[in-house]
Order: sequence, then structure tokens, then C-alpha cells
Amino acid sequence: MFFAFWNLQAQQKPENFISHKVKKRETIFGITRSYNITEKQLIEYNPLLEKVGLRKRMLLRIPVYNQQIKELVVPELRIEDKSTQKYIVKSKETKWRIAYNFKITISELEALNPKIKEGLKAGQQILVPVATSLTVSQSWNSNYNYYRVRPMDGYYRIEKKIGVTQLVLDSLNPQLSELGLQAGMVLRVPGEAKGEFRIDNDLLVEKLSLLDSINKFKAIELSILLPFKANEIEYDSIEDTQRLLQNRNLHTISAEFYSGVLLAADTLSKIGIKVKLNVFDTENSVSRLNQIINTNDLSESDAIIGPLIPSNYDFLSSKSKLMKTPKIAPLSTNSVSMRNAVFQSVTSKDFLRERMIDYLDRTLNREDNIVLVVDSINRPVERQLLKLFPKSTILRPEKNNYLMPELIDSLLVDSLPNRVILESQDFSLILSVSSQMSAQQSDLREVQLFTTYHGNAYENRSLSRKQLGDLNFTYTAGSLPQRLGTYNDFQNRYIKAFGKPPSRTAIRAYDLMMDLVLRFAYTGDLKKIDTVGEIDYEENRFLYQKQKSSFINIGYFLLQHRGLDIVELKKYN
Repeated sequence: MFFAFWNLQAQQKPENFISHKVKKRETIFGITRSYNITEKQLIEYNPLLEKVGLRKRMLLRIPVYNQQIKELVVPELRIEDKSTQKYIVKSKETKWRIAYNFKITISELEALNPKIKEGLKAGQQILVPVATSLTVSQSWNSNYNYYRVRPMDGYYRIEKKIGVTQLVLDSLNPQLSELGLQAGMVLRVPGEAKGEFRIDNDLLVEKLSLLDSINKFKAIELSILLPFKANEIEYDSIEDTQRLLQNRNLHTISAEFYSGVLLAADTLSKIGIKVKLNVFDTENSVSRLNQIINTNDLSESDAIIGPLIPSNYDFLSSKSKLMKTPKIAPLSTNSVSMRNAVFQSVTSKDFLRERMIDYLDRTLNREDNIVLVVDSINRPVERQLLKLFPKSTILRPEKNNYLMPELIDSLLVDSLPNRVILESQDFSLILSVSSQMSAQQSDLREVQLFTTYHGNAYENRSLSRKQLGDLNFTYTAGSLPQRLGTYNDFQNRYIKAFGKPPSRTAIRAYDLMMDLVLRFAYTGDLKKIDTVGEIDYEENRFLYQKQKSSFINIGYFLLQHRGLDIVELKKYN
């Protein structure tokens, strides 16, 4: 009976026609559903649709068919509606993305699939409109970002938010010439445009601010374990003390870290969050650490921050009396034992390397001239890269980690882009590669530099930012350096409190403290830390992932040197 109906309706001529004036945000799919006709029938009597598509204020002829034929269709058979098709939801796909691709609204998608109002699941089967050239014109493309128009948004306001002009918006979104800006509309914008938004599955969304989300007064007690090694300081000798504190060592690192903790506690007190700090000097000694654990009930704290040294941290985390207490590994990139209630707050070296290799795999053209510069310590990484780029040229450093200029000149070419991947933590080799590759850059010869792991050696101030900028040096990192030559409110407050600009250790401590305390105040339990999404602070990004009974931070940046600046590139899902 069902197929007989479709055959009859296809052959049946309309009894009459009614007019329909296209309104804002209407779609072909929505119109055909409203009038219980097929897309083919609508196009048959409105051939202009095939040429120009659906336009605002367009007058359509809607065919009306014999009511007796319509009554032959029983409600149960609407699952065979020829205007829809089955669709399997892909991993990380959103309602926004599906609705955008099929040129319908989220409301229409939810009307077709009432069960998705609570959310989508990968592998879920849903109904979508039949994909034709009329229903899918601009599909979602991850090379772009997407912006949802807010109420009161105009071109000027959008440009202020994300730095995209009306000219660019109109060129990327042809429908704007007919429809104009409308609240709820999703616009395609350049991939580098994001302003102060964060990117969630290509859609620009407001950054979560826990400071704005906490209303009630909260209090937290923290135990801070740092290797001040105060017992080594000769307080009677000012010269010896000054000499000791001039060099970077555990004394200065602990002092810098603690200064960041203090500034965070002061900041939090101003918004009504009371922070009680119990501070202990571990002296970088296991016996002293054991004494602290045995003579103080650290389990009464809401969390323990430290010790800094991974071996000492592992000793503390192994204690059964502290098994349920959240223990934060605060500073080291070296791995710690993932025991119960262990929080690794530093994004791991392995994770950063995996993300960078994924980026190289996705973005590098195999036909480019890919050159691998790898020291003897990183041969396993070299083998991994060779599997991805089997045509790569290998450039071996000399014994003293130096590159021969003549060899570099012979291996780089003018006819293709040169993509150089450097794998080393030896500063002399990094300096040699960056300076010599920069010298090779010219109008005829394009050279770009990458590394899969950006360690401490790259923080050396003797490394030229200009040379790295010339090479568009690209890498992943757990933190985003501050811009050169500018002080923000946090840095000015730090200078006022301590008389000098903050070190990266101090900034790390400030960011870590702010994140932990605010997540605790927001959730009431640090073991729910993974329920709060990705959040940025001064330099550091935090996004926790649960692993059995422990948690690791997987927040990271994809960064590129451009000129003297370091910019964040878009990460693709």
C-alpha cells in the first residue's frame, strides 16, 4: 500500500496550489515536512530552486494533492519517508555540525530524533534529510572555525570579538547577502580566527571562567611540600647566602614556586575563598619527608601539593595513610607512579610527542623535502618518523652535535618546501640547527622547522626568537609563553608584591593553585576534577582525564613562532 501511494502521488496532478513566502531561517527540508510533500514535488513546481537555491522572501508554489490519496498513508509507515535517510553519528560529532551539514536547524534535527535532545552518542543511528545539492551546499570543514551568532551581534561586534571583517564573513557565508545576520545562525570563519573564545570541535565557544561560576563561600586546606633546604643556608653570612641564591637550584625554585602559591592565595581571598596553607621543607630528603608524614596528619588536608622531585613524590604517594588524599605532582615533566588519588598536573612528554606526530602526519606533504635531524639519544623517535615519512633524508650531526654547513646546503632544495624535524634536547645542536636553517631561508628556498618535543633546552635565552620566527618553528607544549615586552595585571601584581617579574616557575605555581582551588570550590571534591572542562590561566592549560583512580592533565598548546611572537595554531579533532 505504501509504495502504491508513492506511485499514485508521483503520477497524480495537484488539485490546486497555495503560495508560501520563505521566512528567515526556513529550509527546504522544513517546508516539505510542513506541507507533507517531497522535495522532488517542490522542485517540480519551483524550478528556480535548482538554479539559485532557497532565498528569503522567495514565493513558492506548494502543490496540494487529493486528500483521499493522503489518507491511504498510515502513521506507522512514515519511517519510510523518502525525504529522510539514516545516518550514523561519528566520533566527536555534534548536533551543530550535523545540522550545519544538512542545512537544517537543531530544532528540526531534534524533531526528527527526539532521543538526541539529551545528547548524541558515537555510533548512534539517527534520521537526517536526504542529502542533495539543495540541502547540503557548504559542508562542515575543519580547516575553518565556526561562530554562532549571538543576540545583538552585528558585523562590528563580531569583528571586535574574533577579528573577522564583514567582507570576509560575506565571502565565506553567501547566505548572508539574502538573510542578513540572525541570532542562532552558524557562520564559517577563518581557521585562525578565535579571539578570546576556545575551539570545541571547530565551534567557537565561550571560555569557562570558574571565577564567575562560584557564588558561595568556600574554604580549602592545603599542605605544600617543597625542598627549600633551609638547613643549608648560612644565615650568618650574607655574602654566602646571596651567592647561593644567585644560581638556579632547589632553594630558588622552591622560593619561586612558593611566591606563586602566595599570590594565588591572596587572589582567591579577594573573592571570598579562604585558603589555609601548611608549608613543609622536605630538604629534598626521604628521611625528612618520612618524618613529616609521621609527625603530621597530612590526610586532614583537602590536597597535598608536592614534593617537587618525582622519586620523593612517589615515596609520599605510596603511603597507605595518604591513599585517599589528593596528591598533586606539581612541576616535573618526568612521570610519576599513577596510584590512587595521584594527580599528574604536568602534561607528559609522551602525550605532547604523540599529539605533535599526529599533527605532522596530517599536515606534511609526503612529496616535500623532509629532513630528519636526530641525535643519538632519539633514535626511537627517528624510526617512528621514518615509518610516517619513508622518503625522508637523514642528516646526522657531527660528534660534537654540530651540523656541517656544506652538508645542509646540499640536502636542502629550491624546488620543494624543506620541512626539517629536529629531535634533540642538546642546546648546542638546537642552536646550530636553528641558526644554519635560518640562514638557508630565502625567496627561492623555503625552510620550516618542527620538533616533536619542546623541552627545557629550548627555553635558553641565547636561542634567537627571530631565527625561530623565520623558520615558523612549530611544536606542542603544556604552557603558552607570555608575549615579549608586555606586563598584564597578574605580572604587575607580582612585581608589586615581590619586586621583580615572575619566573615561569612562579607562574606555574600560581596557575596550578588557582585551577585546583577553583575546581575544588566548583565541584566540592577534587576527585571530580575531570568533570570540569579545559581552562586556561596565565600560561598554563588544564584538562584532566581520569585513569582508574588517578588523574592526568592532557591540556596542551600547538604553537608556532611567527616573527618575534608565538601564536597558538588550531588543533584538529
